[in-house]
Amino acid sequence: MTDETMDVITRAVELGRKGDADAARSALVDLWAGIGPVGDPLHRCTLAHYLADLYDDPAQALVWDVRALDAADALTDERVQHHHAGLAVRGFYPSLHLNLADNLRRLGSFDAARTHIDAAAAYLDALGDDAYGRMIRGALEDVAASVRTGSTARRPTAPGPVTAES
Repeated sequence: MTDETMDVITRAVELGRKGDADAARSALVDLWAGIGPVGDPLHRCTLAHYLADLYDDPAQALVWDVRALDAADALTDERVQHHHAGLAVRGFYPSLHLNLADNLRRLGSFDAARTHIDAAAAYLDALGDDAYGRMIRGALEDVAASVRTGSTARRPTAPGPVTAES
């Protein structure tokens, strides 16, 4: 069964990955206006998670990452498995908390970042020993190291809009 909203999200994400962050953001913000803060939690979580990555400004990204986490908290395994049989909500949390930790760290809020690093670590068992799991674990180690050193610099491997400088 086709999920038109997920298809629109996917197309917007592809735009962003091809370098048109402005068009991707615009498409996702327009879609958010239709979904709203009480729409399907899978749509809200997915859209907000990807939209956050389209902002260089950590404060703007943080707004969307909080929305993604809130939506995940309303999500059920039944709903995500309706979309894809192999998914479980627990597996969303390492990445969601990682992104929050990274944004908070970039904003200089190191104690709050540590809270989300710990929260992400509590869910790492939900990740497989595959490329995605290794990527999230590695990024979490990078963010934790940056917190320890007090760095607010953007991580070179952090997701974000593709620009001419990227």
